[in-house]
Amino acid sequence: MSILSCSPLTEVNNAEKGVLSPTYSALVAPMERQLPYLPELVSRSHRPLSFTFSHQVHGLVYYHTQGFTSGQDLLQALEEDPLARQRIVPESGLGETTFYEANVTRGLPQMLTLLERLSKKASKQLKMEHLALGKLTAIDGSLIDASLSMTWAEYSSTQRKAKAHLGFNLNQGIPRILALTDGKGAERPFVSTFLEEGETGVVDRGYVDYQRFDEWIDHGQHFVARIRKKAQYQILERLPIPPHTNIFFFAQVQLGGDAHRMHHPLFLVGFNARRKVYWIVTDRADLSAEQIAFIFALRWQIEAFFAWWKKHLNVYHLLSRHPHGVFLQLLAGLVTYLLLSLHFHQRYGEKPSLRRLRRLRHQIRRETYTTYVPVSTIDLLLICGLLVAFVWILMQANSKP
Repeated sequence: MSILSCSPLTEVNNAEKGVLSPTYSALVAPMERQLPYLPELVSRSHRPLSFTFSHQVHGLVYYHTQGFTSGQDLLQALEEDPLARQRIVPESGLGETTFYEANVTRGLPQMLTLLERLSKKASKQLKMEHLALGKLTAIDGSLIDASLSMTWAEYSSTQRKAKAHLGFNLNQGIPRILALTDGKGAERPFVSTFLEEGETGVVDRGYVDYQRFDEWIDHGQHFVARIRKKAQYQILERLPIPPHTNIFFFAQVQLGGDAHRMHHPLFLVGFNARRKVYWIVTDRADLSAEQIAFIFALRWQIEAFFAWWKKHLNVYHLLSRHPHGVFLQLLAGLVTYLLLSLHFHQRYGEKPSLRRLRRLRHQIRRETYTTYVPVSTIDLLLICGLLVAFVWILMQANSKP
C-alpha cells in the first residue's frame, strides 16, 4: 500500500518547503543541524535510499510531538497533513511497508548519536542547577507493557514487559542516556556504563550491591543510594547531626555483615520525610548530611519525567513489536523531549509543561493550515472575483444612457 504515490512537493501550493510551520521549523532546527554529523545510513541494496534517516527521524519526532497513539494515526496524518507529508514522505513516495520496515531494521546508530549530541548541546544551553553538588545523574528503570507476541520481552508466565533504563541529568532536568532490556533485565550493571568518572549516580534500593559499590568507588564513580532499614553496618565514627532538621543519624560506617563487608567506608544518613524513614549512603566525604538528603530528594525528578514523558508524548504507544523498533522509538521520544526543552527554554525560559506543549501543537496546526492553500483554491477564488467584476462592469455599462 502506498501512503503517497508522488512527492508531497508535486502538489502545487502557495508555500515553499520549510515554511509551512515556522514554529515546527524552529523546534526541529537543533536536530537538523546535527544530521550531517551522524553516521551515514547506507542502503543494503544497489538502489539508493529514498526514505532517509532525515525522513525517519522527522516521522518519529512528529509522532511524539503531536501525541499520536498508533502508527495508523501517523499514516493518516501523512495523507491529510501537508506538514507531515512535506517532512516525512520522500519525493518518490512512501509505502506503509517501507515505513514500518525501516523502524525495525535501520536508524539505531544514527539515533543514538543524535541523542548524545543533542543532550550535550542542551547541557551547554540550559541553566545548570545545584552546581556546588557536582554532576548528578539519576538512574532508574521503567516497565513498558508488551504484547504476548513480543517473546523477547520476558517478565512472567502471563505477562510480557520491556524495561527502559534511563540516565537522567539532575542538574538540568534532561535525559542523557538510555538502554533497553526485557522486563526482568537487571538494573545495577547500567550504573557503571551510564556514569562518567567523577559523576554521582543517585539510585534507589534496587541498585544496592556492596560489591558494585566498591567497584564504582575504585573507578571514580560516586553514588548516593537508598538502602534498606535492616541493612547491616558497623559505625566507624559518629558525626554531628545538624540541629532543627529532620535528620536523626549521621555517621561514617562500614556497610555489610560478616558474610560480606564493603572494603570502602561510606557515610550514612537517616532522616524522616513524609512520614517515612530514609537511610541514604554515599562515598562522598565532601557532602554534609543535609546535602546528602537533598541530593536523594532530587531523585523524584526522574520519576516525574517518566510520568510526563509517557503520558504527554505517548512514547509507550509502540509502533513496533521488535526490540530494534521499540528502542528506536524510545530514543526518538528522548530526542523529542530534548527539542522541547531547548525550544521552551529559548522562547519562554521554561521547562517543558503540558500548557506549553498544547500551545505548541495548536500553533503548528494553525500555521500549517493557514500557510497551506492549494493553488486550485486560489484559482477558484480568482475566477469568482473576476466574474463578479465582469458582471459589475456590464451592469455599469448598461446603466449608462
